[in-house]
Amino acid sequence: MILIDSCVFVAYTNTKDQHHEKAVEILKDVNEGTYGRAFFSDYIFSEVLTVILLRVGFDKAKEFGSYLLSSEFELLRVDEKIFKRTWEIFCEVQNMSFTDCTNLALVEVFEIKKIATFDKGFLGKVEVVDSSCRDANRVVNDFEGLIS
Repeated sequence: MILIDSCVFVAYTNTKDQHHEKAVEILKDVNEGTYGRAFFSDYIFSEVLTVILLRVGFDKAKEFGSYLLSSEFELLRVDEKIFKRTWEIFCEVQNMSFTDCTNLALVEVFEIKKIATFDKGFLGKVEVVDSSCRDANRVVNDFEGLIS
């Protein structure tokens, strides 16, 4: 089982992103079942669509949102139990976004073994599929060239 982080989806949609090719490769492997069941969360969905909306516009955000919702990826919702665990993690870690902490809570609660991400903040906290991680801030600043 694998959780897909927002930066992988953003890199996949951004042909100019330094991790675009790796994101394409990761999602190809995910679609082929290499990691078993694949998940994303409602928080990841929100984060990805917001970046696309702000950088490229509504039509592309809607297109990618429709793709995700109709894909084989399974949507995990942050319920009260996960939200409370996220808050605990957020207070313990002190240097990760709340959304990233939801990823850690989901991995823990659902016993997901891996996360696909380029965010170096996850290193040492969960098994990361790709080791060429980057700062999370690059996700927002690096968004040009959305593919159709």
